[in-house]
Amino acid sequence: MTTVLIVDDQSLQRFGFRMLVESQDDMTVLGEAANGGEAVRMTAELRPDVVLMDIRMPGLDGIEATRRITTAGNRTRVLILTTFDLDEYAYAGLRAGASGFLIKDAQPEELLAGIRAVATGDAVVAPSLTRRLLDAYAEHLPSGPTTSDASPAADPRLTSLTDREREILTVIGQGWTNSETSARLHLAESTVKTHVSRILAKTGSRDRIQAVILAYDTKLVRPS
Repeated sequence: MTTVLIVDDQSLQRFGFRMLVESQDDMTVLGEAANGGEAVRMTAELRPDVVLMDIRMPGLDGIEATRRITTAGNRTRVLILTTFDLDEYAYAGLRAGASGFLIKDAQPEELLAGIRAVATGDAVVAPSLTRRLLDAYAEHLPSGPTTSDASPAADPRLTSLTDREREILTVIGQGWTNSETSARLHLAESTVKTHVSRILAKTGSRDRIQAVILAYDTKLVRPS
């Protein structure tokens, strides 16, 4: 059973999401929050699998709430709801640690599939779209921990990676899928998946999306 916390400042929107989620046999809603502060508190108390997070809310917004939730160290994953797929809020949500984002007017089956994907550790956003977001906004919003032009080799988050893992992290950052990486680097897809899993574990990345952001932060990949 996948547990969900719904966060939105509009009660009618929360009601609609609750009705949709609870219509599924494999999902249940643990609670609702009307702002970011409530979301952070309720996530700590209830430990949901997935937080369905609106962005624009009074008080603590969804970006900062996402950042606090994902840095708290629990297993909860955040799925951002945004108005447009290529906007600064989607980018900021991913930078804050969200495991993906969906457009608010997505079809019900898309939202449910997104919740299930995030709950199992998969990324909701295609790597190519993540790269387009980073290319569009990486120069305009605050960057991550690495802000200098230092060589990627000097970044402590990459020191434990083998040369092959560093190569695969680079192509992940460029938006390659596992199947594309397999074909272009002449590796079995199962081998690619193993490398990706090791990269996530060694770098402390929550999921593939966070690995893409890491590749940008450490200058393995630069905006095109």
